[in-house]
Amino acid sequence: MASGSRAARTSLGTLELLVATDSHGSISAAARALGIAQPTASAGLRALERRVGHELLERTTRGARLTETGRATAAWAREVIEASDRFERSVASLRERPVERTRVAASLTVAEYLAPRWLARLALSGQPGRGGQAAPDVELVVRNSRDVAEAVLAGEVELGFVESATLRRGLRSRTIAHDELVVVVGPGHRWARRSALRVDELLTGGLVVRERGSGTRETLERGLAALGARLPEHLPHLGSTAALKTAVQHGGAVAALSSLAVADDVARGALVRLAVPGLGLERRLRMVWKDGAALSAGARRIAAAAGSTAG
Repeated sequence: MASGSRAARTSLGTLELLVATDSHGSISAAARALGIAQPTASAGLRALERRVGHELLERTTRGARLTETGRATAAWAREVIEASDRFERSVASLRERPVERTRVAASLTVAEYLAPRWLARLALSGQPGRGGQAAPDVELVVRNSRDVAEAVLAGEVELGFVESATLRRGLRSRTIAHDELVVVVGPGHRWARRSALRVDELLTGGLVVRERGSGTRETLERGLAALGARLPEHLPHLGSTAALKTAVQHGGAVAALSSLAVADDVARGALVRLAVPGLGLERRLRMVWKDGAALSAGARRIAAAAGSTAG
């Protein structure tokens, strides 16, 4: 519709005045109901008659009543006002509706070292004055990579973030970051002054690992398999990165951990990084979702924030 037509639209206030006159039986009663002066009401109705090009009220010494054209026009006006009321109620419900919660699951490395950055950016973008949408209400479930994949396939969460190299059938994925495992010991360890280890030393020198199903453990197993080696049976296994770091720092153990998890510890000397020539421990961190699933608006915003770190 042309801008000139929009400018010529009859105001809602004038339509309300006509409907009130029809409902209350007189201009004076309509003016009282709407809280305006009668001369103002009379002038508004005369302007509406000029706009329509027909007399809408029959004025007599005893007052005014709507003509047949006036009653038809009032019926149309009532429809417009009711539609406007529905619009206002709908808009109000949007403001009052609670933000839908979005459930996502992440492996430990992603949950501890990457997800907080994405969620902080989303929270900042949704603050008043920053021009963005309100931040989604996110519930972050922390599990190992195998359990994350199962939660996505079961529909328990919309998005998952995993460290494992292999994916379950029925999942789609996108790389969000690149990482590598690094072998570390405590500063008091007998190997702390060495620059490198052999693979056989790593396997027999007090190695501690994550539990089965962990992406960190899978990456280590794949790296060893490429060299024709495997983890010994009955190695101590712990359920978190923090527990592994404690075992290394205070228990004299050795572990292969995410570079994201140990960077600060290595920088301040709390852990010592050792090379293991020939052992490939690079990996991709990936976002996964169920094939064919339609993601909610909140999940799409989280996916966009996570994807912005890919490189």
